[in-house]
Amino acid sequence: MTDLRDVTADQRFEQGFTDADGQTRTVFADYAVQGNIRVILHVEADPALRGSGAAGTFMQALAEHARAEGLKLAPRCSYAVAWLKRHGEYDDIAA
Repeated sequence: MTDLRDVTADQRFEQGFTDADGQTRTVFADYAVQGNIRVILHVEADPALRGSGAAGTFMQALAEHARAEGLKLAPRCSYAVAWLKRHGEYDDIAA
């Protein structure tokens, strides 16, 4: 696993994970900026990572990043909406 990174030029958060074959694959979230709010438009895991829990680990890293940076997350992607609903410990970063 690699650290979460904010690719601001692409308005995308990314994190790398190792798949079952030892290759690094990416989970990402595209976002829109509204002040200190990041509107999460789409979350996607590389097909080789699906079912591995990588997307959930990514969302946790994203939530921790948002908290550390004083950002709020406004999920529009159904996966991000569901993840934040299941993780009430991050209500403080929900917009």
